[in-house]
Amino acid sequence: MIALLVTGPAQAQRPPTVAAASDLQFAIEDLAARFTEETGQRVRLNFGSSGNFRRQIAQGAPFELYMSADEAYVEALYESGHLEDAGDLYAVGRVVLITRQGASLDPEAGLAALAGALEAGEIRRFAIANPEHAPYGVAAKQALQSAGLWEVIQPHLVFGENVSQAAQFALSPDADGGIVAWSLALAPSLDRRSDWALIPEDHHEPLRQRMALVKGAGETARAFYDFILSDPGRAVLAEYGFITPDPD
Repeated sequence: MIALLVTGPAQAQRPPTVAAASDLQFAIEDLAARFTEETGQRVRLNFGSSGNFRRQIAQGAPFELYMSADEAYVEALYESGHLEDAGDLYAVGRVVLITRQGASLDPEAGLAALAGALEAGEIRRFAIANPEHAPYGVAAKQALQSAGLWEVIQPHLVFGENVSQAAQFALSPDADGGIVAWSLALAPSLDRRSDWALIPEDHHEPLRQRMALVKGAGETARAFYDFILSDPGRAVLAEYGFITPDPD
């Protein structure tokens, strides 16, 4: 889990903490910086897996805004009385097959190339987020299942605690690739040292991402929420490969 304090003008009140899915790391850092520039208000960003955040909020963790990569987690917390309402759909994510530059596996050839590499014994480790609690891990598992590779790739899988950690594993010298969020692959720090290609949307269930205010959220969290749904906020999300549907 990565904690970041977004720099900006001094403010008397403690900045609200946002629990954000790991696929948002670069997009929301960018959004938060622009929010601070425009309003003078700051937010504290905390990145992790959506499933872990769901559990922490249910246990009383002091987050004010929850941004999940799986809308079902938001809906569940709303039904259990932890959120102000059911929130808004803010983005739909995509997954990519990714390798470090120079790796033998060619992402452009898709999962068929992965199948061939597995058959040839050329895959040592392959990284995805943990499907037990990470929505992008679920999507990766579904994509591998759709290609008939889930069973055969089992001995080679290495699981990231979240999709950001899975991306780090996928690009390490000890791994031959992985399936991660498109929003991470587009970030300059990853894009310049990787090769990647989108996995077809019909290989997994849509990654519908929803956010909502936690009960007791303050005015700064509400302002940031509105900023994310504004045209400038949606434009930033689109820059990082997110589909940005109209708010509910």
